[in-house]
Amino acid sequence: MPWQNNNGGKDRGPWGSGPGGGGQQPPDIDELIRKGQDKFRKAFGGGGGGRGGSQGGGKSMFLLIGLLVVVGYLYAGFYKVQPDEAGVVLRFGKWIKTEDTGLHFHFPPIDRVYTPKITAVNKIDVGSGKQERQMLTGDENIVDVEYSIFWRISDPARFLFNLEQQEQSIKSVSESAMREVVAKTKVQQIMTSERDGIEIEVRGIMQRVLNSYEAGIEITQVKLDTVSPPVEVREAFNDVQKAEADRDKTINEAKKYQNEIVPTARGEAEQMNQQAEAYKARAVTKAQGESARFLAVYEQYKMAKDVTRRRMYLETMEDILSRTDKVILENDGTGVLPYLPLPNVKKQN
Repeated sequence: MPWQNNNGGKDRGPWGSGPGGGGQQPPDIDELIRKGQDKFRKAFGGGGGGRGGSQGGGKSMFLLIGLLVVVGYLYAGFYKVQPDEAGVVLRFGKWIKTEDTGLHFHFPPIDRVYTPKITAVNKIDVGSGKQERQMLTGDENIVDVEYSIFWRISDPARFLFNLEQQEQSIKSVSESAMREVVAKTKVQQIMTSERDGIEIEVRGIMQRVLNSYEAGIEITQVKLDTVSPPVEVREAFNDVQKAEADRDKTINEAKKYQNEIVPTARGEAEQMNQQAEAYKARAVTKAQGESARFLAVYEQYKMAKDVTRRRMYLETMEDILSRTDKVILENDGTGVLPYLPLPNVKKQN
């Protein structure tokens, strides 16, 4: 045989002990197989030697193989769904159920299980390319818009089987929604006051479109990262924005001055009205008093006209002369030139 020492003991055979003769003989393969069968028969209750023993050993071997197959099938049929996953089970390629967290069983190979992550929030950035980020505004300006989309799986079965290339579909829907909203908004509002409103509106449009696709996706947030004019016109755009800012500043200062001056003017006008009302009341009251006094004098005049006329004359002259400087000279002064120091008299008076 090939492993025997046939070259005069000069070479070592595969089981030989060294050069020269007297090496060990190779083992008998049939004997090894027979010994193994005997061990299996003893382990599983097989009989003694002979034909009956060989048949019993064969049955035990089949039982062992069958048991191993059953154990292997059961082991392959169990699967575990993690807390952040959902188990989507298909039977013959058709969805039959969605399992929650825990250990479950299915029937391979007729069943197939997918375990997508349903709690993870995924992010897609849009605007890395020039064509993606350039958009036309409502006042016919061009702006570069870069934004991010945050989404999660809301229905695992629909997510897996109703929408192909999910992330690319979400990105395409977001671009359509963003361009729709930007196209009806002025550039200044996009860059300043309307950012939050744009994010909310785009999210709503995206969710409605994805729901119509039955995509099983929830848009949790749309976030505007950068909104700026294109590089080619950025300097001119900044000049325009500065001019508009100066205009708004001037308008605000004018409104501030208006708010300060108008209340003051209204207060002064109200004060003048009140003074006029008071003067009116005094004048009316005085006129009424004089009228009553005149009527009272008139009644006295009708009863004694001469006396009343003389009394009125004397009172009038008294009132007039009491407010003037008077010098009284006698008509019969003779012999001496009369001298009247009028300036001194005025000072004394």
